[in-house]
Amino acid sequence: MAFYDSSISVFQVTDTGAVLRDISAYITQIGGVPGVRELTDVTSLVDTGKKWNPSIEDVTITLELLWSEDASVGPDTVLGPLRTDTTARAWDYGPEGKVTGDIKYSGTCFVRSYEVVSRVGSHVVARAELKVNGVVTRGTYA
Repeated sequence: MAFYDSSISVFQVTDTGAVLRDISAYITQIGGVPGVRELTDVTSLVDTGKKWNPSIEDVTITLELLWSEDASVGPDTVLGPLRTDTTARAWDYGPEGKVTGDIKYSGTCFVRSYEVVSRVGSHVVARAELKVNGVVTRGTYA
């Protein structure tokens, strides 16, 4: 059984210039992947227990980040412009890193929300919700 330190996790998203940007150095938490799959109730009158039929995915990726406007890879530089972008952008997430053979979750998304938070006595942080467009694919890095 293998366990991994989250410091090797990788999250990348394509910016408005169609370049895949690794914003891992700014992320403090990732959640929501691989995500929720809806189940449709197909229970009939004669059933004695609930029955379900697998339906569509409804995945929201949540990111908590240290805010930065660093060129090319800062969260504000990459995610800020994507909040109003109308093109689904590619993303991938490697919980165990991105070495050949490591698990990779990927897909396309829209930035549903991007919020910058300042609080007395704390670093400036940001939170983002990325709404997956379609399904999450599970594969490996090549």
